[in-house]
Amino acid sequence: MFDKLKELTKDTAIYGISTMVGRFINFLLVPFYTNIFLPEQYGIITNIFAFVGIMNIVFIYGMDSAYLKFASTQEVGDKKDNFSTPFISIFFTSLLLSLIIYSAGIPINKMLAVPGNYNYLLIFVILILFLDANTVVPFIKLRLERKAKKFAFIKTISILINVGLTLLLILKLDFGIEAVFISNVAASLASLILLLPDIISELKFSFNKKLFHRLLKFGLPYLPAGFSLMLIQVIDRPIMEHLRGLSELGIYQANYKLGIFMMLFVNMFQFAWQPFFLQNAKEINAKEIFAKVLTYFTIVGSVILVALSLFINDFVQWKIFGRTIIGPDYWAGTFIVPVVLLAYLFNGFYVIFNAGIYIKEKSIYAPIATGIAAFSNIVFNLLLIPPFGIMGAAFATLISYIVMSGGLYFVTQKFYKIEYEQKKILKIFLLISIAAVVFYSLGDFAMPFYSRILLLVGFLLSLAVFIIDKSEIKFFKQRLHRKNKW
Repeated sequence: MFDKLKELTKDTAIYGISTMVGRFINFLLVPFYTNIFLPEQYGIITNIFAFVGIMNIVFIYGMDSAYLKFASTQEVGDKKDNFSTPFISIFFTSLLLSLIIYSAGIPINKMLAVPGNYNYLLIFVILILFLDANTVVPFIKLRLERKAKKFAFIKTISILINVGLTLLLILKLDFGIEAVFISNVAASLASLILLLPDIISELKFSFNKKLFHRLLKFGLPYLPAGFSLMLIQVIDRPIMEHLRGLSELGIYQANYKLGIFMMLFVNMFQFAWQPFFLQNAKEINAKEIFAKVLTYFTIVGSVILVALSLFINDFVQWKIFGRTIIGPDYWAGTFIVPVVLLAYLFNGFYVIFNAGIYIKEKSIYAPIATGIAAFSNIVFNLLLIPPFGIMGAAFATLISYIVMSGGLYFVTQKFYKIEYEQKKILKIFLLISIAAVVFYSLGDFAMPFYSRILLLVGFLLSLAVFIIDKSEIKFFKQRLHRKNKW
C-alpha cells in the first residue's frame, strides 16, 4: 500500500513543482496589480475573469471528465478514438460558442459592469476561452500517460510568458488593464503550440459515434456540476460588486487570492489523484489505499491552514522589488484568509470523494451535490455580505464547500463505501479548533511572533503524537535512512 501512496506522492510532487512555481510567479502579479491599478480597475479584471471561469466550464461541457474516464479504460474504441472524438467535439463547439459570445458582446459587457471604453476586451476573452478549451484533452492525455514532467514544463512556460509579457506591456509600453488579457492570450496560444506534437500524433479525422454517446452520457452531468462549482468560486464577486461596490470587491479579491497556497495544494493533488484512483480501482486493497489518502491529505492540508493563518499578516507586508505582497490599501482584508484556506481544504475533500463517482459511473450525482452547494452559496452571500462585508462572502464560500463535500460523501458511500479513518480526521479538526481558539483568544494577528511559532510547533507535535501511527513513522524513517545511505 505504501508503494502505491509513494507513487501518488511522486506524481503530486512533480505536478506540484510546476503548479507551485508557475502559480507563485503568477501570484506575484497580485502585488503588482494592487500597487499599479486602482481597486475599481482591479475589480473590472476580477469580474471579467469570473466570466471566463464560468464559460470555461460551458466550452468543455464535461468532456474532460469523460475523456479521463474512458481513455483510462478504453472500453469503447482504440486509443486514437478516445483522443480524437472528444478533441474534435470540443474544437467545433468552441468555435460555435465563440461566435455566440461575440454576437452578444454589448449585453455581456453590461452584465459584467465593464465600462464602454473597455468593450474591446471581449475579443481577448473569446480567444482565451477558445485556446484553453482546445488544450484540455491534450493536457489530460499527458496526465494519463504519467508524463508529469512534460505537463509541468508546458504549464510553466505558459505562465512565464503570461507574467513576462504583462510586465513588458505595462512597465515598458504603458498599457493599461488590457495588458492582462493580451498576456493571457499569448500564454494560452503558447500552450496549444507546445501541445501540437501530442495532438498530431493521436488525432485521426474520424468520429466514433458510439464512443461520443458514452462520453456525453458520462460527461454532460459535469456541465451543470462544473458550472455550479465555478459559480461557487466566482458568484461572490458580482454580488460583492453589486452590494458593496468595485472598491470593496478589489480588496476582497486581493485577499481571497492569498488562499492560493491551499488551492495549489488541492490542484496539484487533483492532477495526480484522478489518474491514480482510476488506474488502481481494481486493486484488492484499493479502498484501504483511498482511505489512507484522505487522512494524509487532511494532515498536510491542516498544516498549510494553520501555518498560513498564523503568519499571513507578516507575509503580506514582505517587500519584493520594493513592493509589498499586496498594496497597503488591501491589508484591511487579511482576516478573511483563514476562512478561505479552510474552504479550499473542503474543496479538496470533494476532489477525493469524486473517486466513487468515476469508478461506478454515477456522474449524475455530481450536479446534485454541486448544485445544492451553489444555491447555498448564493443564498449565504446575499444574507451575509450586507451585515458582514467581505467576511460574510468568505463564510458563504466555506459553507458551500462544506455542503458540497459533505453531500458527495454521503452519496458515494451508498454505492462505493470506503471506511475512512473518521476518528483521525475528527482529531485533526479538533487540533485545528484548539489552535484557532488559542490564536484568537491571545490577540490573533497582534499575538507576538515567537508565540505564533510556539503555537505552530505545538500543533505539529500534536499531529505526530495523536494522528500519525508509529508504524507509519517507522516506514518513513526507513525510507529516509535508505536515501541518506544512498
